[in-house]
Amino acid sequence: MRQSVFFKNFLVTACMFAVCFVIFGLAMLAAGRAFLIREQERSLYSSADEIKLFAEAMNEQDALSSLELRMTLAAISRCNDTHIFICDDGGTVVTSSDTFRVSPFIGETLSESVMRTLAGRETYETVGDLDGFYDTEHYVVTVPVEDLRGNVDGYVFVTYEADGFLEAWSGFILTYLLIGVLVLALAMVFQYIYSRRMARPLLEMAEAADKFGRGDYSARVGSYEEDDEIGVLTQAFNGMAESLSRTESRRSEFVANVSHELRTPMTAIAGFADGILDGTIPPSEEKQYLERISSETKRLSRLVRSMLDMSRLQDGAAVRMERFDLSELVVRTVLNFEERVEEKRLEMELRMPEDSIYVLGDEDALTRVVYNLVDNAIKFSRAGGALTVSIWKEDGLAYTSVRDQGETIPREELPLVFDRFHKSDRSRSQDKDGVGLGLYMVKAIIAAHGQRIFVTSEAGETAFTFTLALAEEE
Repeated sequence: MRQSVFFKNFLVTACMFAVCFVIFGLAMLAAGRAFLIREQERSLYSSADEIKLFAEAMNEQDALSSLELRMTLAAISRCNDTHIFICDDGGTVVTSSDTFRVSPFIGETLSESVMRTLAGRETYETVGDLDGFYDTEHYVVTVPVEDLRGNVDGYVFVTYEADGFLEAWSGFILTYLLIGVLVLALAMVFQYIYSRRMARPLLEMAEAADKFGRGDYSARVGSYEEDDEIGVLTQAFNGMAESLSRTESRRSEFVANVSHELRTPMTAIAGFADGILDGTIPPSEEKQYLERISSETKRLSRLVRSMLDMSRLQDGAAVRMERFDLSELVVRTVLNFEERVEEKRLEMELRMPEDSIYVLGDEDALTRVVYNLVDNAIKFSRAGGALTVSIWKEDGLAYTSVRDQGETIPREELPLVFDRFHKSDRSRSQDKDGVGLGLYMVKAIIAAHGQRIFVTSEAGETAFTFTLALAEEE
């Protein structure tokens, strides 16, 4: 099917080229014919003018019928393959270029209509048989021969047989057709090669798309070095293929992680419940295991809720942009962790300007951002360490930073901390209840506001900082 489309496109292009070539050829043939006629007329007139000058220069009685003039006519006639004759002012032929001892033309008289046409003309040209003078059609040019007083003594006729012109024209047409067929054949060959070259990346794209449909995302289109639309399309297609491959890889990883995160609490719940039902767990310990079942159920609920929220963010759920006091939001959120801060004996510090900082954003979504960052900081802070939340303005933006003192995140893991279900080694040992979506959702919410978040970690201090747009003063 793809080959038939290619050949159809090739044939359409070839037909269009052939039509253009034929139209151009017809125009060239018409122009060539007109050129040949003009050149032939010019040659005939040139011969007629030479003969006229020679005849007028002889300046003697019966010069028009002299042998010398006849020999001159014969010589000129042989050179340009014409027939030449001269008639007197009455129309009687007095000399001719033919070499017969007895000329069939000398003594013949032109018709009165021809002579009336010549009267008073300096030149005359026509195509015909001169009113029966010739048996076939000729191209004819005529010039008058004058005496010293300016009176017309006769007329010089230089003629060229039309059949001879047709033979010359036929040769020109044959040559043109041969060259045209050769050029057309070469053009078709180059067009075929170029069409195949242009179609190759498109065919590769179709094959790659088929593989994509079967789940194979490794296919790529071969390099196409031309910097044109096909080259741009090839690069865009390969870029799309890379993106699809990464997306599929993340999807597979996401499914595997979700399966793992769901299986762990569900296995624990099922195991504890079966142990209570079959008596493996004694009645005295049932409360303890029921509490663990409740804890795993809540963890499962948090995971499902986080996944739903994450799906909503990925679907491009719009954030409500409103003006609110960022300082108040931070203070209100941090107060929710007062008990946990005391339990871990953390030194809590808020650094913010005395004046309120008003920003534009979704207050509920940003409350969740601050909550997740502070919760994450408390979770990974060492006991007795410092936890600092800072707010400041810089370059037209509001900056919020949450800094904790704990273990340093390895440099190679810093770009991964915002990935879904990513847990560093330190969090696997300390974050037994986390689901690995908190920081991913933080970044998604900040991105939905058109802002950015970044993390630094060195010498046991880790800081998460994000930006927000400042609101205009009221």
